Amino acid sequence: MIRNIIFLFSLLVGLFGMAQDDVVSWEASAEKISETTYDIVISATIEKDWHIYSQFTPEGGPLPTNFTWQGQQGNYELVGKAEEGKTYREYSEVFEVDEVFFKEKALFTQRIALTNPTVRQVDIELFYQVCKDVCYNEFQQFNIPLTDQAATKTQKLVDDKSQELSAALKLDLKDTYLLNEGSSKVTSTKGNFWKIFGLGFLGGVLALLTPCVFPMIPLTVSFFTKRSQSRRKGIGNALWYGFFIILIYFLLSLPFHLFDTDSQILNTIATNVWLNVFFFVIFVFFAFSFFGYYELTLPSSWANKMDATSSKVGGVLGIFFMAVTLAIVSFSCTGPVLGGLLGSTVLEEGDVAINLSTGMLGFGAAIALPFALFAMFPTLLNSLPKSGAWMNTVKVVLGFLELALALKFLSNADLVGHWGILKREIFIGIWIVLFVWMALYLFGIIRFPHEGPGRKLPFPRIATGSITIALVVYLTLGLFGVNRLQWLSGLPPPTFYSVFGQESDCPLGIDCFKDFEEGLAHAKENNKPMMLDFTGWACVNCRKMEENVWVDNKIFSTLDQEYVLISLYVDDRKELPADEQFNFKYADGYVKTIETVGEKWGTFQTINFQNASQPYYVLLGPDLSVLTTPEQVTDPNSYYQWLQEGLDRHRQLSMQSVFN
Repeated sequence: MIRNIIFLFSLLVGLFGMAQDDVVSWEASAEKISETTYDIVISATIEKDWHIYSQFTPEGGPLPTNFTWQGQQGNYELVGKAEEGKTYREYSEVFEVDEVFFKEKALFTQRIALTNPTVRQVDIELFYQVCKDVCYNEFQQFNIPLTDQAATKTQKLVDDKSQELSAALKLDLKDTYLLNEGSSKVTSTKGNFWKIFGLGFLGGVLALLTPCVFPMIPLTVSFFTKRSQSRRKGIGNALWYGFFIILIYFLLSLPFHLFDTDSQILNTIATNVWLNVFFFVIFVFFAFSFFGYYELTLPSSWANKMDATSSKVGGVLGIFFMAVTLAIVSFSCTGPVLGGLLGSTVLEEGDVAINLSTGMLGFGAAIALPFALFAMFPTLLNSLPKSGAWMNTVKVVLGFLELALALKFLSNADLVGHWGILKREIFIGIWIVLFVWMALYLFGIIRFPHEGPGRKLPFPRIATGSITIALVVYLTLGLFGVNRLQWLSGLPPPTFYSVFGQESDCPLGIDCFKDFEEGLAHAKENNKPMMLDFTGWACVNCRKMEENVWVDNKIFSTLDQEYVLISLYVDDRKELPADEQFNFKYADGYVKTIETVGEKWGTFQTINFQNASQPYYVLLGPDLSVLTTPEQVTDPNSYYQWLQEGLDRHRQLSMQSVFN
């Protein structure tokens, strides 16, 4: 499973355009053999410790190098397969195959026979995968004249226009020491370890209460206590079992830590329109499996193989394979919950990879805790509730929650893509319908395929149904504007994204600019300080700050009257006009193509403030003086004091400029 996850995400990295032009340099030429025969020679120089793969690397491993011969039909034929220079073969524990690859130098020679003697050029598209600690998918386009001239290839060029537009992104900031002073405070808000760990732990508790996991607790604990030679040995084995469960779920998050090359890549993935649509479809699929229409299972041969291995090797290693068996067997219930955990961590503030690892630790701890606890105190098994229909109820409730979360991903795609389909009122209305159906289910009015005839409703089910009805009332009041749905802030679309006409598409109706240069010109004209609001259409914590902090009367009036608000959406997928698109070259030589509004403002944030998280608030004077340390998620009192610090500093600088 881990092998497949690593493979999937190496593909995603390549799909999002993380070019490595400095790692591999290519040359190509045509060598004339006869009037109608040529050898096309393509060679590469590869940076140390990197490698690319042969055309003949085995299936099931990394992607092989592949040539697409364009315009071939009727013009020329390939004579055999392209021959290769020196390659290396090495067993990969990740892919479990013998990889065939090139180091330092790569050479491909393909003989062609012309069927059209007037052909004077061969066009080739080359796909390859370059790897070190992580793999990137790359394309090269060659236009090879059938002469002694060298081939040309398409490269990202930082031309004069690109250099001019790149220079315009870099600000001549004053008092930048304040940015460094604020870095420790800003960093401390990331991760939010205990909150994410708690979310993961809650997900693990819910997974425990499902039919795939709960019945295994007494069986597994009894197995350890009976099989062991002493009670102490049984406890030790159960503790090892619990540790390996935590380890397995934690290891599933490691592939996400491969995304450390581009500060914007995780944001790009999290806010990609079609990836969010994909998450939506997957979560709906998960939900209907919880409703009992089908069951998600991993191949039974995997579980059988792990179980047989655990019996064969015995000892601590055997216990590890028992834990793997549990993870595989329980996947039909834990898989959708883990999907929900992935979705929740993507929506949370901070580094997605760290969040996911933290959440996985919490999830694994919740699954592992009962096995260790009941092994230490076997008499507690008598107090454990018996398996029964209540576990199916838990599954169905989880199915409704999966549908609600799925809608959030569709909303992200709608907001980022500017489709205008899932406006705030429509989103809330669908949630109301979902939770009405959930209440009807809990009260026994509707049932699902895997359930038997109705029985007397237990108190917990009635209580949960009553809470659901209260949630429906709360949502309905929010739909009609009676409350702001502050408990759910960040989940529905922003208030300005409404089916009803709005005077402003800025947060809370505050006049704002969505272009820095326009906002700067207004600030200079009126001698007002600016607040740069680095935000995102799909940023949950941005909505929480706007709907829970900015709504404070003092803060609202300060932002509305005292500051020039500049909201820069780093996930906006709207394409820039052709004359505003350019290639930006970072200090390390990495060249990134800026094609969308979001890519422009994301790069603007990174190069000027060395930060790539949202929300991120910076106070600047009209002369580009940094007024105070940047701020992120905080409480209303601290935020108001921060705004006042910026105003005081602006007034001080304005007075100094008058006397000078």
